[in-house]
Formats: sequence, structure tokens, C-alpha cells
Amino acid sequence: MIMGREEVGQRSETVRRANLSAIVRELHLRGPISRSELVAWTGLTRSAIRSLVGDLVAGDLVAEEAAVRLGTPGRPSPLVRLVAENAVVLALEIAVDSLAVATVGLGGDVLWQRRVERLRGHSLLEEIVSDLADLAASARSRRPADETPIGVGVGVAGIVSRVDGLVAFAPNLGWIDVPLGDRLAEALDLRVPVAVANEADLGALAEFRRGAARGADDILYVHGEVGVGGGIIVDGRPLSGIAGFGGEIGHMPINPAGRACRCGSVGCWETEVGEGVLLARAGYPVDGGSAAVDAVLADAAAGRPQALDALREVGRWLGIGLAGLVNVLNPRRVVLGGLFSLIHPFVADRVEEELDRRALAAPRRLVSVVPATLGVDAPLLGAAEMAFDPLLADPAAWLGPRGALVQLESA
Repeated sequence: MIMGREEVGQRSETVRRANLSAIVRELHLRGPISRSELVAWTGLTRSAIRSLVGDLVAGDLVAEEAAVRLGTPGRPSPLVRLVAENAVVLALEIAVDSLAVATVGLGGDVLWQRRVERLRGHSLLEEIVSDLADLAASARSRRPADETPIGVGVGVAGIVSRVDGLVAFAPNLGWIDVPLGDRLAEALDLRVPVAVANEADLGALAEFRRGAARGADDILYVHGEVGVGGGIIVDGRPLSGIAGFGGEIGHMPINPAGRACRCGSVGCWETEVGEGVLLARAGYPVDGGSAAVDAVLADAAAGRPQALDALREVGRWLGIGLAGLVNVLNPRRVVLGGLFSLIHPFVADRVEEELDRRALAAPRRLVSVVPATLGVDAPLLGAAEMAFDPLLADPAAWLGPRGALVQLESA
């Protein structure tokens, strides 16, 4: 069969787009690397790399620097790096106790960030959207006046529809069917895509790309705060369910004789491992927030029995829940984020004991449990990664004909 010129051209352009995506993705995840290393990592030929990098240089997405000598025969290979400040995203996060903002350049460079406390009674959508718009304005005021982010990523402690940014249910915020994406897009008025996702899913994405889960394609990220959320990545891809509602492991029924949960059920996992129950067991007010958590950790470090007992009990239930999830998901790595990364030094032994006792031997041997390396900012950084995804998937759509970077507006 002989293909017509138009069909050949379409196929050629499809290949070019895929190859540009492969190059930009490698640079985004690995940092500056030589042309020779790009050949090795992408499988493309030297001539293809030379041509495609030239397109990206012309589009101001990448720059080339002095050649790197690798100690091998032949001419040294030029170093290729992303121009971080030529493609910047805005990341926002709504946690139970705080709001956060960051401007992040391509390649993951955090250019500026800020986190502010949020009163738990301060949960009206209009108030939070207004506060986020103020934080965004503060972030943008520290950037060049003519700069527009290429996208906005938002993390929230709730069940989120990825299609339209609707927060279907956020029990710890008191939200049901809240159109967060639409309201934020209107308030920010940036005319760029605004993507909203669950904070634990974004924490998983950030730790997978830049933190404790790098190098593992099958991971479970468990984020603790007032509530408990989970992000699951299988074979390098997020597992979030048909509408993005998956990963609500905090509402996994675990104790039939347990406490009432904010979701309306009884005995959910977060009622045994969440911030409130830890504080109650340690003798602090359940709504004491981060200051009370810090006090519990200080008590534990000083050897005070009530704090140590409270942490051990949380660790026991944490291990019980993880054992079931390890049996179901068979992950390579479990990453503990948020509250759980803070308490990990005090609960690690208890968690491992419960895993040894309750998980099946085969998946247990393969899994490691580690604290998040990105700390409480993992969901915020994951929001930035989500905002970069359209550019990573198709850099060609953002480039003019061997010219300047093109801004894409949301529909």
C-alpha cells in the first residue's frame, strides 16, 4: 500500500511530537544532561537529538552549554538544560490547617513558595478562593511583570473529579460538590488551565518523580493530617479510579467497634491513625493542630510515657492498615507523608512488626516503608508537576515554528 503525502506527513509529525516529549520529560526529571546521555536515555539517534534539541533551543525551552568531557574518545557532548524560568507554573494547596502557594520552573526548580496557617472554621469556598487568589498575587508579584504561568495546579484534602475540578466530598473541610476549579479559574483570571486533584494523589506524584519513591514504579503514598489519604502508582501510572475518586484509604473500614468518622461511617482507618486520635491519646486537645503535634513529638523525645504510648498505638494501627494494602497492591515502596513522616522515627518499629505479623510473606519481602523526603510540601510540589503535564506530554504544542514559546489558553 502506498501512503499519500498527507498521511506520511501526519505520521512524521506524530513521531516528532513524541520524540520532543521524550527529550523534555528526561530533562525535566533528570536535570541537565549531555546530548550523548539523551541518546542513551531516549533511544533516539544522535542526528535526531541534534535536530530536536535545536527546535527546543529555538523555542526557548532549553539551552545548550559548554561541552562535557566524559573521558571517552571523540568530541565532548554539549550539555542540554531546561530554561526553568521560561515555563513557570503556579501551585496551590488547601490543607486542613494551612494554605500554600509556589511558583515552580520547568525542571522542578522552586522559585518561590509560602505557607500560611488556616483556621479550621475558615472553610467557606468564597473565603478560601479569595485567600488563594491573594497568595497567587503575592507569588506573581515576585516574578517579572509580563510573566504568565503556563498552568495552575491545585491540591485539596478531598475527593476530586479531575474532569472539572469539582470537589465531590471533603469531610474535613465540610465540602460537598464544591466547584473549586471553576471558582479559582474565575478568581485568578489567568486564562490558563487550572487543574485540581486530591492532595495525596499529588503527594504520590511528587515523591515518585522527585522524592523517596524515585526508581520505584509501584508505590503507595500515605498522607496523614487530620484525615488520611492515599496515592497509588502502578507500573509508573497513577491508579485513581474511573472518576479520580480512588485512593481514599483513610475511609477503609478497619475497626467495627471503632469511632464515628466525619464521613458518616464508623471505624475508618483515619479514626485510628489521624491527627485527632493521636492528640487525644497523648492528652492534648483534638483540634490542637500542628503546634500540638509538635508538643507530642517533643514529649516523646523527652521520654514521656503518655506520648510514647500514643505514638505506639497509632503505629500499631498504621501497620495493621498497611498490611492489608500491601496484600492488595503489592507495592515496591510505601511512602509515609505529612503527619506520618513526622512521627515515623517513633512508630517505624511498630509498623514493621505489624507488617511482619499480618502481611503475606511474599509481598512483605518486596516492600519497604520510608518517610517522605519532600515533607509536608509534597502535595504542593505534586500540584506543580500536574500543571506541567500538558507541556511534558506535547512540547510541540507550546512551540512556534522554530520560534518563541507559545502560551496556550484554556478553553
